[in-house]
Amino acid sequence: MSKPIYKRILLKLSGEALMGEAGFGIDPKVAQSLAVKIKQVVDMNLQMAIVVGGGNIFRGFAASTQGMERTSADYMGMLATVLNGLALQDALEGNKVMTRVMTAIEMHQVAEPYIRRRAIRHLEKGRVVILAGGAGLPYFTTDTTAALRSIEIGAEIILMEKNQVDGIYDADPRTNPDARKFDELSFLDALNRNLRVMDRTALDLCMENKMPLVVMSLAGDNLERVVYGEKVGTYVS
Repeated sequence: MSKPIYKRILLKLSGEALMGEAGFGIDPKVAQSLAVKIKQVVDMNLQMAIVVGGGNIFRGFAASTQGMERTSADYMGMLATVLNGLALQDALEGNKVMTRVMTAIEMHQVAEPYIRRRAIRHLEKGRVVILAGGAGLPYFTTDTTAALRSIEIGAEIILMEKNQVDGIYDADPRTNPDARKFDELSFLDALNRNLRVMDRTALDLCMENKMPLVVMSLAGDNLERVVYGEKVGTYVS
């Protein structure tokens, strides 16, 4: 195919996608590698928004299970996503990709507040929009943020990098060598099988609003292949 099959996509990155082999924090080399892959897609005149997680720095839910008050823990997790968003912006702009970080929690010195119409305008001007700060509310994951923002900005699909696996399996492929990968799934199947593709709120949002989803690895040229319509990872609709 000579051109992408999508005009506007939302890429959901886990925080772990930025940490590389270090096991914690942000690896600048990994951020640079991601930026190069994103640039290749954006150069096809494709509009891209990115929702980034914060699990490489802080997990609010995990901290709450160890005694921290849940609301405070979740806000700390949201701040972690802003750190990741700024690191990714730096890598993208180092590769001459115009980028805006927009946050659900206002912090004017480092990012713009998220305003739906402004985000769409940035996309129309060819800028990558990084949506950080989660949904700005405790008890909501960045998966739910990705589902919500994709609907708000009129994205055609969510491309989800999930914990560095290449699709959805019936068991954890990192611990079970007999795990079976799904090429396609319905949202209802994912919910009924409790496959933990996304949290249930995010899956419900996608299902109700007919927002398709591809769970995939960003290894190699997978990102470029999927926007050209090739089968990559697991397609959920």
